[in-house]
Amino acid sequence: MGKGISSTDAPLSGEVLAEVTDAITRIKANYYGRGAPRGKSYLNDDILFCVLRGGLTDVEVTLLDRGRGDEVRRLRLVFQEEMRDEYVRTVERLTGRPVLDYFSQFLVESQMTIEMFVLNLAESNGV
Repeated sequence: MGKGISSTDAPLSGEVLAEVTDAITRIKANYYGRGAPRGKSYLNDDILFCVLRGGLTDVEVTLLDRGRGDEVRRLRLVFQEEMRDEYVRTVERLTGRPVLDYFSQFLVESQMTIEMFVLNLAESNGV
């Protein structure tokens, strides 16, 4: 794992953003049995987006194929809310910034998950 950053005015490096993507993918893989094959994290002002594509289980793919996308989305969002603390701790550790808020969304048609973290860029958590 990387070191994160400690200067409150330093932007997040591409390396740190890649570490966030890898860490979130690993967490998902640990619980779902597979992680997303493609992902990337982006920072826009104080919003960090982790965009993951694919990584659905066989059960989820079957449900999507049968028109049950709403159930897949609902289950994923419930699970993401349960994982909130682990995701927040991970992002705070890697970025060195407190997370003020977290939001997750699963897009059925594109089979994409977006994890969104609102960072406090004015404050470092001592990393």
